[in-house]
Amino acid sequence: MTQPSDIPLSRSEQKKQQVLVAAIDLFCRQGFPHTSMDEVAKLAGVSKQTVYSHYGSKDELFVAAIESKCVGHNLNDDLLSDPSQPEATITEFALQFGEMIVSPEAITVFKACVAQSESHPEVSRLFFEAGPKHIVGLMADYLVAVEALGRYRFTQPHHCAVRLCLMLFGELKLRLELGLEADNLVGEREQYIRGCAEMFLKAYRV
Repeated sequence: MTQPSDIPLSRSEQKKQQVLVAAIDLFCRQGFPHTSMDEVAKLAGVSKQTVYSHYGSKDELFVAAIESKCVGHNLNDDLLSDPSQPEATITEFALQFGEMIVSPEAITVFKACVAQSESHPEVSRLFFEAGPKHIVGLMADYLVAVEALGRYRFTQPHHCAVRLCLMLFGELKLRLELGLEADNLVGEREQYIRGCAEMFLKAYRV
């Protein structure tokens, strides 16, 4: 969770944020295996000891970087806190998630994980657990809370959450991952996302 904007960050928190920003930059540009904690420290303008004081290992730093992107797109417990308004909440989730997964950083990290999946399977595991698995879990828990109010029925909420998330990928994400031209799809993205949310809700309405 980010701190309220009117509360200044402590010097320690400022350095932690510098480390995280530097790590995201390097992981995206160089990939996980080719990024060292020394490089992160140098780019962040802090000591290596400072990096390790905030993140005990490169694995932990990578997970924090992935999680920070989710938080940056409002994909957290706060967004999915009100089960009484599923139409507005799931639509907002769809818009935020749909934007994040086609961002340049997300596409770059995903492609790097796929390219290195045989030589460095642990990177794919870290990415999956910090990103997709975490987001699907949040949505599954939210669907359980929504169902309890009686207007929707989500049998196997985990599977329902997976269906929603994968539906939101769309053609745009596929083309971007393949390095294909996709400018003609960008203008249609919001309409597609809203349509997916509407279809999902209609399918499970009691």
